[in-house]
Amino acid sequence: MSSISYDLTKIKAFAFDVDGVLSPSTIPLGADGYPCRMVNIKDGYALQLAVKRGYKIAIITGGKSEAVKIRFESLGIHDIYMGASKKLPILKEWMAKHGLEMDEVAFMGDDIPDLTCLRSVGLPTAPFDAVWEVKETAVYISKFSGGYGCARDILEQTMKAQEMWMSDAEAFGW
Repeated sequence: MSSISYDLTKIKAFAFDVDGVLSPSTIPLGADGYPCRMVNIKDGYALQLAVKRGYKIAIITGGKSEAVKIRFESLGIHDIYMGASKKLPILKEWMAKHGLEMDEVAFMGDDIPDLTCLRSVGLPTAPFDAVWEVKETAVYISKFSGGYGCARDILEQTMKAQEMWMSDAEAFGW
């Protein structure tokens, strides 16, 4: 049983911000001055399983990091948009590319730059530690903070609602 107040059987696609969602809000700086991001292995498992199950996944981030691109490509995600100063036009373009309606898309964001996207999808979601403006907009707020399983939370609940979670032997591998 899902704790999300939305018909999860409608969801065909997910879009995620990176900093504060797929990585924690606090990130160390490398000696070169560039941020070093952490990622959650359980988020990664759920993301690659969602790709295998046929869900469309987009990464839309203001950051520019080759490591981030490599990480999400290794999980089978091909729609990775970096340096996104305005995320909504990218989200709309991605939805059109895949023939998605707004009620078929879940977006997870944590901060002000994500608000326009959150307001433009059927299922706006947020990590537990999102800013209050995002929490006011979200239909669902994960019990997990950014970088600590909030993506897994929404992916797992959706796949369970659609009987796609642990539904065959493919689920037990990478």
